[in-house]
Amino acid sequence: MIRPEILAPAGNLDKLKIAIDFGADAVYLGGSKLNLRAFADNFTNEQLKEGVQYAHDRDRKVYVTMNVFPHNEDLTGVEDYIKELYDTGVDAIIASDPAIIATAREVAPNLEIHLSTQANNVNWRAAKFWYDQGVKRIVMARELSLTEIKTMRDNLPEECEIEAFVHGSMCISYSGRCLISNYMVGRDANRGACAQACRFKYHLVEEKRPNEFYPVYEDEKGTYIMNSKDLCMIEHIDDVIKAGVYSLKIEGRMKSVYYVAAVVKSYRQAVDAYMKDPDNYKFDPKWMENLFKVSHRQYHTGFYYGQTAEQVYEDSAYIRNADIIGIVREYDEETKIATIEQKNKVLNGDTVEILRPEGDNFEIVLHDMTEENGTPIESAPRAKMLYKVRVDIPLKVKDLIVKDKE
Repeated sequence: MIRPEILAPAGNLDKLKIAIDFGADAVYLGGSKLNLRAFADNFTNEQLKEGVQYAHDRDRKVYVTMNVFPHNEDLTGVEDYIKELYDTGVDAIIASDPAIIATAREVAPNLEIHLSTQANNVNWRAAKFWYDQGVKRIVMARELSLTEIKTMRDNLPEECEIEAFVHGSMCISYSGRCLISNYMVGRDANRGACAQACRFKYHLVEEKRPNEFYPVYEDEKGTYIMNSKDLCMIEHIDDVIKAGVYSLKIEGRMKSVYYVAAVVKSYRQAVDAYMKDPDNYKFDPKWMENLFKVSHRQYHTGFYYGQTAEQVYEDSAYIRNADIIGIVREYDEETKIATIEQKNKVLNGDTVEILRPEGDNFEIVLHDMTEENGTPIESAPRAKMLYKVRVDIPLKVKDLIVKDKE
């Protein structure tokens, strides 16, 4: 059985490193041009080189998104950009537009190409067409069921890889092809500038009553008629693998370091457990605990088992049950003193949770908090400040410190 790939989002260099440290086999990211997250902390050329080096040193891969629908002016300089990506050593580009795919084949024929979900591939003949054009991997449209994906796998060459989303935000629009943001606020979702207008709260206004707003109800549950739930397939990862999906994709290039670490860890543990003993595989509820704590909307299984209550009608807010408050930078085993970089305010004596790539999460208490120079303090309020605490349980560099929200 082929071991599936866990593909994680990398919104910046720190998230790339965290994703790899916590078990991702590959990461996808946006470079300086032509990606669908214009407002993400996208990579400069130097950061991309460092990220590729960090990944390759650990036998991991880096894919760069070029998945916009380019207008004529967007094609200026695309040849040089693709050559730069190839020379940097990226393992593949993710594209949806034939112009970018054709250009890549011309100027970097050895660069692997993955077909973006934006290309809306929903049948095996279309997938075979793209494979014949030199595309190595097809990212499934999110509207497909597992049965349809299995049919894809059965009819495609073995060398043609299948990738599918298993976790993260869902777009209300078909395969992400949305015009609402562009129409309402002039920000083109198909060129990386989505304003998430589908999450807005809408009212109706009658023509002759301009100041009277009527809420839009659907089944008496609320007004957020286009606000989709988040995808979560952690409880069904065995079904996804059995359907023939090679790459298990996690959405979230705009999400936090904590999100990346926790989600990657849960899916890493689930996949490893399945691969170790497929016949006796069982879902472990501990994997879901991490996913409930990170920022998310209500979870569901997308279209994989048919349409099943995809919308959230009550509100569009995220659920946040915990947050990262620090990262361990040093730990002295003799003195039991940890040096921590502050990410959110924390108090002396707080009980917090340690999140690391391997093993279960565990709780510790932060004792004897001091500044770096040894001055006692009762809290760590300053962003990115380094502080010291006594921790009786040994910590490791890069451990994430998490605290439940009160």
